[in-house]
Amino acid sequence: MPNRAQQIYKQEFRFGLGGVSLGNEFNKHTDKDAEGTLEAAWEVGVRYFDVAPWYGFGLAERRFGHFLHNKKREDYLLSSKVGKLFKASKNNRHAEIYPLSDSPNDIVFDYTADGVRRSIEDSLQRLGVDSLDVAFVHDISPDFAYFPNGWEEQYEIARKGAFPALSKMRDEGIIRAWGIGVNTPQPILKVMDDADPDVCLCARQYSLIDHANAVNELFPAVRKKNVSLVIGSSLNAGFISGSPRYNYGKENFKIPAAVIEKREKLRTVAARYGVDLRTAALQFSAAPDVAVALVVGARSHQQIAEDYNSLQGKIPSEFWAELKQQALIESEASLPAAPV
Repeated sequence: MPNRAQQIYKQEFRFGLGGVSLGNEFNKHTDKDAEGTLEAAWEVGVRYFDVAPWYGFGLAERRFGHFLHNKKREDYLLSSKVGKLFKASKNNRHAEIYPLSDSPNDIVFDYTADGVRRSIEDSLQRLGVDSLDVAFVHDISPDFAYFPNGWEEQYEIARKGAFPALSKMRDEGIIRAWGIGVNTPQPILKVMDDADPDVCLCARQYSLIDHANAVNELFPAVRKKNVSLVIGSSLNAGFISGSPRYNYGKENFKIPAAVIEKREKLRTVAARYGVDLRTAALQFSAAPDVAVALVVGARSHQQIAEDYNSLQGKIPSEFWAELKQQALIESEASLPAAPV
């Protein structure tokens, strides 16, 4: 029998648009640019949208909401994040953390039961909609650099507060499912022992560049617990498709030499078979049996259309076989279905 996440993420919701780029994390985009990207996403068939208060300190939720509040709520799936509250302040930190967002807000970390309820209420107001489908507890992970006393302290607050509160909200029908949204595997492994999540957002952990830990440790664990995953950042914040950054953070421009070398090897094999590397990367990340959806970021109408169409492309089986033969992908990694 399908688990809760598998029932929610129907076929039309298996490809989603995420809100990082339209929250102006990497580059500055106008509201008009954002609206055009969202309109193009809808036109090509995207019906899953994933945002967070963190993205642009509220900017992404406002932009997505401006577009989505005119759509029938039952026509799309919507997820956002909890754990970070925002308050307007003249002395805010947006210039330090999200300098391109022009946000008037300052951040308060709150992973308590009351905090996550407030977070969802605030998100619904920014979005202009009446409900979220999925809530992800956001960034309780070793890589998050802004907690005052480390991620373990915030995780413990969430374990006692956010996790049981979200389970109750799910059981009450306020949300349909919950999990955590993080960039590292450790918190996902931990939350499955400490609570009863339905689906977790697994960002930057399952890409052509970096997937060994997911294949060998994370995926077996989520199968055992009957939890599903949404896969995010399959291009490692655009690195695989040529962006001058790798993943997230203030120093993502400092790209490890081994990562650059692996991308070049992947490009060489892709060129031999006439394969677009971005297309291969997106299809690879969508392939695991534990994945109920793939979420991508896009900064323009052209980019989201290209990403969507990449999932429709055909890639010869020999390409994947050579990647395994050269040990560029794990021997146990799932592969996209062979073209027919």
